[in-house]
Amino acid sequence: MIKPQEFLNYFQNRRESILNSMREIVEIESPSRDVEGSKNVVDFLESETRKISSDFEIQRIFAENYGEHLVIRTFQFNKKPILLLGHTDTVHPRGSFQKNPTRIEGNKFYGCGIFDMKAGCVLMLEVLRAFAELNIKPSRPITILLSCDEEIGSLTGRELVEQAANRAEFCLVCEPSAGGKVKTGRKGTGMFALKTHGVPAHAGLEPEKGASAILEISKQIEKLHSLNNFEIGTTVNVCLVQGGTATNVIPEHAECSIDVRFNSLPEAKRIESEIKNLKSFDERVKLEILGAINRPPMERTEKVINLYEKSRKIAETFDYELGETEVGGASDGNFVGALGVPVLDGLGVSGSGAHTLEEYILIDDIPKRATLLASILLSE
Repeated sequence: MIKPQEFLNYFQNRRESILNSMREIVEIESPSRDVEGSKNVVDFLESETRKISSDFEIQRIFAENYGEHLVIRTFQFNKKPILLLGHTDTVHPRGSFQKNPTRIEGNKFYGCGIFDMKAGCVLMLEVLRAFAELNIKPSRPITILLSCDEEIGSLTGRELVEQAANRAEFCLVCEPSAGGKVKTGRKGTGMFALKTHGVPAHAGLEPEKGASAILEISKQIEKLHSLNNFEIGTTVNVCLVQGGTATNVIPEHAECSIDVRFNSLPEAKRIESEIKNLKSFDERVKLEILGAINRPPMERTEKVINLYEKSRKIAETFDYELGETEVGGASDGNFVGALGVPVLDGLGVSGSGAHTLEEYILIDDIPKRATLLASILLSE
């Protein structure tokens, strides 16, 4: 059995090659719903995978208007596989690199999408490369699934994630860490939109004949925020609002987005019912409510704790401290956890600034994170 220190030395010796790969994938812009960008990043990953071995099974799955999902299957034998999960889409629109250029400053490697989570995509391939070059066979087959629409709710990726999860022994998600800590629990999410349809009228001549869609939605926003219950981890936040017709017209239309987070499915159903049963304060204004619960919570079960403890002890063997935390953000790991499959999330390279123009990873964490991932895949 290869020791973690041998992996550490291997990945340290590949430092420049790994950094070059991360730079290359980051500079392939692939915002969600950008079909061309998605294809380009999958082209890169397929090419890099084939350089490692021609024996790996590679499947590209086209999702109209979204891009391509990528599945890589390796070391196939008669055991349930380990699922490595991630995504290739980012939140950054094309051209964002002009505001956050790909660059190295000291120990920080900056770039749009590098932390969330293109460095994690490279990390998975580097572990496969280590196995191939060091002639190592993992304890189980490995399935890598990289979806192309995770950042916008996995509308086409969810089915693929659940199919892969149902066949897996456990799942390792290479999403960003939380200050270096892995994530053993995540809140579930709901994505809703509320539209109000009022009655237009001239704001100066006969405002009394109108019914303001903006006034109605402002009252509904107060109602929505009253659903927050921080003690049990329930949050309901209106994050986008728009509306109005013209500066001198009683507004006929308004709408807002509603972000919901929760720790349990019963609470999710309660909040969803509250939102879908909202009533107009002004009966002349009609409400239109769209959306639903998007991701179930990823709960910290006994199986998850056992997987974390095994990983923490592996990290200790090469003096690497692996903490754990529970977070409000969701990932595709939520879908896996809801099926009863143990999940360890946040195994990506340490860094900060996800979804911002100050996004970076810590270079000295790359060999340590890769060593941890490789060692978990070898453990029984």
